[in-house]
Amino acid sequence: MNSGDLAFLPALEQARLIRTQAISPLELVEIYLERIERLNPTLGAYVAVMADQAIADAKAKTEQLITNDPADLPPLFGVSVSVKDLNPVAGVACAYGIRAACDRLATHDDFIVTKLRQAGLIILGKTATSQMGSLPYTEPPGFPPARNPWNLDYTPGGSSGGAAAALAAGLCAISQGSDGGGSLRGPAFCCGLVGLKVARGRISFAPVGERLNGLA
Repeated sequence: MNSGDLAFLPALEQARLIRTQAISPLELVEIYLERIERLNPTLGAYVAVMADQAIADAKAKTEQLITNDPADLPPLFGVSVSVKDLNPVAGVACAYGIRAACDRLATHDDFIVTKLRQAGLIILGKTATSQMGSLPYTEPPGFPPARNPWNLDYTPGGSSGGAAAALAAGLCAISQGSDGGGSLRGPAFCCGLVGLKVARGRISFAPVGERLNGLA
């Protein structure tokens, strides 16, 4: 199986291969980082790539495979994920699609980011969103526009356009996003994906409290 095939494998299949040590978390992260470096300048899917952090996490998880019973590992152990730039990741800028906020580093992980880590996922970086997640396309001023991998002249939708573009292009195995009025479902439709908006209130906005009523 070549690197392109591995990049598009379903997350659960990747998790199975990792547990059987047919492939390591580090190998998968390196595949995705190479693809991001090569394709993201055209797609504008990621606004921040956490290469050093992802490699360090992948190395640690690769070592854990040797010393732990696979049955004791989290369900998505070693699988790679992207996080929408509306959700803080500690130590990484959270700009909310606002260029002037790019130098403001988050001081904490959002609740959903904590849950992603607890599930064993490795965060590759932050994906593009429209300003404050407010528009059905992803072209925030001061950032490259996010483009649809199926046709670069088309939008991937919004506001989780970067998340959809990243997943459709094989730049991660799972894309986290958020949805108040179609911000996951619209980009999923545009990019030929499945977007899941969970029930309102199902996922906490801790530690900062609810920011937008109805967002999930």
